[in-house]
Amino acid sequence: MNAAVGEVARREDRAPPRRNRVYGLMAEFTDHDALLAAAASAFAEGYKRIDAYSPFPITGLAEAIGRPRTIIPLLVLLGGAAGGVGGYFMQWYSMAVDYPLDVGGRPLHSWPAFVPITFELTVLCAALTAFFSVFLLNRLPQPYHPAFNVAAFAQASHDRFFLCIEAVDPKFDPVQTHAFLENLRPAALHEVIE
Repeated sequence: MNAAVGEVARREDRAPPRRNRVYGLMAEFTDHDALLAAAASAFAEGYKRIDAYSPFPITGLAEAIGRPRTIIPLLVLLGGAAGGVGGYFMQWYSMAVDYPLDVGGRPLHSWPAFVPITFELTVLCAALTAFFSVFLLNRLPQPYHPAFNVAAFAQASHDRFFLCIEAVDPKFDPVQTHAFLENLRPAALHEVIE
């Protein structure tokens, strides 16, 4: 047993050291207007895999980094419509088709009685669709992100603004991207390691 452990340890000593892969380059700004201008410049320069981080929502930032409009409102509408139609169908089928019961001469398909349940199922299904679509489309839970490896990134929730250009971007070149970000006059420039 000890000989096998010793052999594994010797093989690990001979193995070349692992190289940390670069996730991207991150520019740090002290002002939200500077971040907005930098994001627009990066997108205009042709970078597509960029992300911005700020302690509060910035109007126009999503458009500046080229994010398309979200599909969540459409999904919520479809979820609510499916809940409403399903709730109405469930009541109609159970009252008029599956188990018709004549109570006081009322018609079997008495739609005013179906309205409260239909409304409640519409709201319930829309809310559940909203919750799960936001959860899934934002790839949550995500307890780790390479940006957390940058020590200064802790200020992103306080008073700093960050713009990150990912290394998987087709236009990314370590030297040229670094020079481009330097021209945006950030407070600091960080290399993000995976």
